[in-house]
Amino acid sequence: MHYAELNKAWAELTGPGAPMEVVEVEVRGVTIRAFKNAPPNVRALWLSTAQFADRDYLVFGDERITYAEAHRLVASTANWLLAQGVKPGDRVAIAMRNYPEWMLIYWACACIGVACVGMNAWWTAPEMAYGMKDAQPKVLFADAERIGRLMEQPEMLGGATLVAVRADPPAGAVPWSQVVAHGGAMPEVAIDPDEDVCIFYTSGTTGFPKGAQLTHRSCINNLMNMMFAGQVTALATQRATGVVPDPNAPVPIPSGLVTTPLFHVTANNCGAYAATAAGGKMVLMYKWDVVEALKLIERERCTSAGGVPVMARELVTHPDFHKYDTSSLLSVGGGGAQLQPDLVGKIDKTVATARPNTGYGMTETSGIITSISGDFFVDKPASCGRAMPTFEVKVVGDDGQALPPGQPGELWVRGASVIKGYINRPEATADSITDGWLHTGDVAYLDDDGFIFLVDRKKDMVLRGGENIYCAEVESAVHHLPQVAECCVFGVPDDRLGEEVGAAVVVQPGKSLTAEEVREAVGAQIAKHKVPRYIWLLGDPIPRNANGKFLKRELRETLKVEDAV
Repeated sequence: MHYAELNKAWAELTGPGAPMEVVEVEVRGVTIRAFKNAPPNVRALWLSTAQFADRDYLVFGDERITYAEAHRLVASTANWLLAQGVKPGDRVAIAMRNYPEWMLIYWACACIGVACVGMNAWWTAPEMAYGMKDAQPKVLFADAERIGRLMEQPEMLGGATLVAVRADPPAGAVPWSQVVAHGGAMPEVAIDPDEDVCIFYTSGTTGFPKGAQLTHRSCINNLMNMMFAGQVTALATQRATGVVPDPNAPVPIPSGLVTTPLFHVTANNCGAYAATAAGGKMVLMYKWDVVEALKLIERERCTSAGGVPVMARELVTHPDFHKYDTSSLLSVGGGGAQLQPDLVGKIDKTVATARPNTGYGMTETSGIITSISGDFFVDKPASCGRAMPTFEVKVVGDDGQALPPGQPGELWVRGASVIKGYINRPEATADSITDGWLHTGDVAYLDDDGFIFLVDRKKDMVLRGGENIYCAEVESAVHHLPQVAECCVFGVPDDRLGEEVGAAVVVQPGKSLTAEEVREAVGAQIAKHKVPRYIWLLGDPIPRNANGKFLKRELRETLKVEDAV
């Protein structure tokens, strides 16, 4: 592979005087890496997109909103918020599905220095009440379903103003139509790059969710990391292969299929920011449905599609995939979890025009830490890529010391995209961030080319008889069976060994699979002690949270050992 060319392209793009020049800056008493030419804040990013006035921006069903119309609606919302007494530094919450209004409200908040609180649309009434108490927003924008939950515990609203979006406003609430009718040009507001632009809650699979403080600086640097990833891969591949793109060939306007919730960094900070900065189109789905996704890709000429890995897998393995025109696709992949190596190959072989891609990251890094695509991904399908230019990385052992390449330990990262901390959680912030270094909680190792290989979540490891077994490794082995639709591996308590390996396996519709076939296939790839002792063959999808991650704790509580095979 072309790793020497990658290193040269990397240095050229980030060196002194280059568009993606990386410098060191001091933020909150810590020296970190950041892009020298980054826009000062998210407001500047949004205002720069006025040049795309006539292009489609947001598509939802039969609805279309151009950039010009979006700028009018964003300015109206910003003016309305200020008229209600909302000030820079305050918070405004959004609790709704992926409607176009979500993005309009988000940009309005960003443009006036107000932090947008993305409330998980899957939250129950008590969980919503927790989020409202924790974030203390001045305004809550909610759709009909979320308003219904709010009415179960109306006291959660406190002194906040409720705006009803795509819903009949209850008594005392403001209709969305009143907000966007306010009018006016975008108000002038000075914004510090290290102020909060949004509060996104962690998935909460291990307890109460924490509100992560993403800043203007962290979000803008994440965007530039994504831009860099595309540029460096293209430049390195071009130089290594000698294939130069035709300068007169038309460049397609990006059209991204948005499949995951906008209250999460995958859809918002990675999908929405990238599409918006390029003057692209966001095609919003009401909920994930693989056939509907194929229809939208064909109709809207989508250039990218993905989400969490299970969505990409469902897309490329669907029996009707080739019945739809997917020739507009240039990339298929996603984030939120590692793409299994077999899926990388499936994407590369199935989608003639697209290359596989992924980005590894988390809420606490405002988006991606790494990125990998194209030939590099096909060559290293088990890797999630190199850390982006604004990150320092190290793999740390239990003694807190950095480990050499090849040895797994906890991945720590430091850079401009790391969050400020968690609201109202100084102890959690101190536990997670040390001198600017974020403890990711992921076990990983580096290879000699600087590529990162994720092994597992620290908390997800199975400790069997003193041996660490990484669930992700077992899951990848199970996924080599073509009959497997989904797989989730976790530890099952055992009196003798402490834990044994358990695997919940969802079989593809119309296919058959036995537990012995699973064990035989896994045993041919990895050591015997890693082969699942307990296997549950399921007909229904594995429960996931709103971000698409498997709910392992719920699985452990639901599946009974005596039902395993």
